[in-house]
Amino acid sequence: MKIHEYQAKELFRAFHVAVPNGETAATAPTALAVAEKLGYPCVIKAQVHAGGRGKAGGIKLARNRSEAEKYIGEILGMTLVNRQTGPQGKLVRKLLVEQGLNICRELYLAIIIDREKEMPVIIASSQGGMEIEEVAQENPQAIYKEHVHPVIGLADCHIRNLAFKLGLSKIQQKNFSQLLTSLYELFIKKDMSLVEINPLIVTGNDEVMALDAKITFDDNALFRHPEIAAWRDVFEEEPLEVEASKYELNYIRLDGNIGCMVNGAGLAMATMDIIKYYGGEPANFLDVGGATSVERVKEAFKILLADKNVRAVLVNIFGGIVRTDLVANGIVYAVKGMDIRIPIVIRLVGTNEEEGLRILRESQLNFITESELGEAVRRVVELARGD
Repeated sequence: MKIHEYQAKELFRAFHVAVPNGETAATAPTALAVAEKLGYPCVIKAQVHAGGRGKAGGIKLARNRSEAEKYIGEILGMTLVNRQTGPQGKLVRKLLVEQGLNICRELYLAIIIDREKEMPVIIASSQGGMEIEEVAQENPQAIYKEHVHPVIGLADCHIRNLAFKLGLSKIQQKNFSQLLTSLYELFIKKDMSLVEINPLIVTGNDEVMALDAKITFDDNALFRHPEIAAWRDVFEEEPLEVEASKYELNYIRLDGNIGCMVNGAGLAMATMDIIKYYGGEPANFLDVGGATSVERVKEAFKILLADKNVRAVLVNIFGGIVRTDLVANGIVYAVKGMDIRIPIVIRLVGTNEEEGLRILRESQLNFITESELGEAVRRVVELARGD
């Protein structure tokens, strides 16, 4: 789960991670009042779940009241569009207004989980303010990493190594040490999968502060943090993904035109790969899970077909734990109540396979059944093209 920058900074303050003074606002008069209280210069920042806001016009430095009024009017209510938001963009419903600071250096700092080494890794760079992917590609020697064993925890040597590589002065190292120690504590205690500060700034007074904040939480641990779960902003999420989460369905919308309903994440990814291999484009990742029901399959099918880009559907079910007859009943139950005018290719293999195929055949609905995966994918790709 992602949260907004202003929410991330609330957590930073609670854990004594230095951040600029600032307040949020949902209306233009409130935002202007905050700017007047903070004084000028101040920064007007769009609050959406996306990076690259500055390049997209979502962050502006206001040097006086006139500029503040102008930028607040431009940003609040705008649809911010960039590579991370996709062409549909994100509507800016809230602003963060922060004090302007005397910035001497911009650095990069993040903590993520290294899944290969099964431990947190701290990533730092002297090239803050840039997208870290660009730095990794163009200047990989400017990225520094320190792995932290979860049993031993963050040690002074980790902090010293990073501070030295970042070229911090003695007083800056002290402030950096305090910030990183607090940040790591926050990362562990709140079950985060990512915390990123870009840029991490050094001010003219040698302060080390988080000018930006990006946090992602481990969804599987949110039951331990109901106060964090309450911060979820469904307006920032894909509506179909929000609907799928109500039924504990693993759904991610993509840009293709072949709807996929599969059981098991591994099989779902393999199915998408095969669709690409045959020249098609998957419209989604949809895993109905190993233990399912007629009602759950019905809801999954409704979500899948709600995507207007879908031109054909592939159902690929391997019945190991799940019973294919339950899936077949769910599909029939869903389709009978919907006006569906696109082809549906179904492959059912495994537990109660013969019963599942019988249910589909006797439904008198226009399904196309295939026993071989390759043939099923080839067929659905042709149908999506209109062949």
